Amino acid sequence: MIKTLAIGNYRSLLNLVIPFGSLNVITGDNASGKSNLYKALRLLSETAQGGVINSLAREGGLNSTFWAGPENISHRMRNGEVEVQGSSKQKAVRLRLGFCGDDFGYSISLGLPPPGNLGPTAFALDPEIKRECIWAGNSYRPASLLVDRTGAYIKVRAKRDWEILSQHTNNFESIFGLVADPAKAPEIIALREQIKGWRFYDHFRSDTQAPARLPQLGTRTPVLHQDGRDLAAALQTIIEIGDVDALNEAISDAFPGASLSITVQGDGRFNVNLRQEGLLRPLSAAELSDGTLRYLLWVAALLTPRPPTLMVLNEPETSLHPDLLPALGRLIIRASTSTQVWVVSHASRLIATLEACDECNCVHLGKTLGQTQVMGQGILDRPSWQWPDKNA
Repeated sequence: MIKTLAIGNYRSLLNLVIPFGSLNVITGDNASGKSNLYKALRLLSETAQGGVINSLAREGGLNSTFWAGPENISHRMRNGEVEVQGSSKQKAVRLRLGFCGDDFGYSISLGLPPPGNLGPTAFALDPEIKRECIWAGNSYRPASLLVDRTGAYIKVRAKRDWEILSQHTNNFESIFGLVADPAKAPEIIALREQIKGWRFYDHFRSDTQAPARLPQLGTRTPVLHQDGRDLAAALQTIIEIGDVDALNEAISDAFPGASLSITVQGDGRFNVNLRQEGLLRPLSAAELSDGTLRYLLWVAALLTPRPPTLMVLNEPETSLHPDLLPALGRLIIRASTSTQVWVVSHASRLIATLEACDECNCVHLGKTLGQTQVMGQGILDRPSWQWPDKNA
């Protein structure tokens, strides 16, 4: 489980360090930085997929993701005694992402290549990975460092000494894609598989042409696809090998008197059917309202028979009727007993339901001079965090 997330110099997140538990709610006013936090976590997950550079390119390149304010915001600036103004940069500009749990911590630092240092190339604006580190325990110390990648050099801890694994690695590839030696670097393999297992849900389709509304060829589906295309197969998988009692409870909690069934056509296509109280026949997925279909999608995602180490839900209240939000909240709380859950939301009824759980960690974001901050977080509330390349 992730205990601490740290982000530096990414859009409005100049220096954010947040503690996390098993159930977490990220909330705040519009433009407070919720989406930036979500995007930063997705970017961090791309390191294990080998796509962090491409993801930055889709965001407009590294320069467009850097913090746009001054390098340092003085006390007088915060108090409005002087205007916000910049000065010459004293440190190398880096985008930093990191997290830690009980077993391992990880950080990555990205920057632009030095001008004219690459020779003739059409990729002079491609970000470079300047530093990557993996350490033991929940806080970085030089003595706890297990894997250290600086530029093209990768070295791993070998008892009391260091062993160099490579001296000529590509600076646009993460160690997760460069090293696959379970004997010399088991930490890399373990963290890579952990990060690859993170699941993000934020773009369930519910329009008239949404795949979830149409009969689909079904195979056993313990993990719902990110766009919900295999909804019927995922629900049938829960019925056969998952927690069918939890499934029935989630349906009756949101729609009293309703029951769910999956029909299989002669050609092997699966379809969702929801029988509701007072109706003479069940409604197919094509006939359901957007909100009802989205709720079923969340049921399939959250009751997965194969829980991940982390599940991130971005604005799950979208298209749901407010009366469905308490039921969704109870479903999320149930899921948090088997997987770490982060919910990014501004729906008051959903947040209230989640906050009623003793395990809920609510992070309220706000902005001061364009910088996202955790509201009410004092010096003693901020988790301990140190960047390995803090002086770069």
